[in-house]
Amino acid sequence: MTESEHGRYWFCVKHHRVEGPDGCPPIDRLGPYATEEEASRALEKAAERNEAWDNDPNWNDPKE
Repeated sequence: MTESEHGRYWFCVKHHRVEGPDGCPPIDRLGPYATEEEASRALEKAAERNEAWDNDPNWNDPKE
């Protein structure tokens, strides 16, 4: 049984597709994710996290 059959998926930012463990090199991938569906939302999830971090008062200097 391969790793992808155990629920290991990555999102390739170079090709904009979900891949299994034999996909592109790690520098081009986000993950791993448990499901293909979760991996397919990788860019959306990253944007949500960036937005949250950008607006986190614990990580932002006060604006003058």
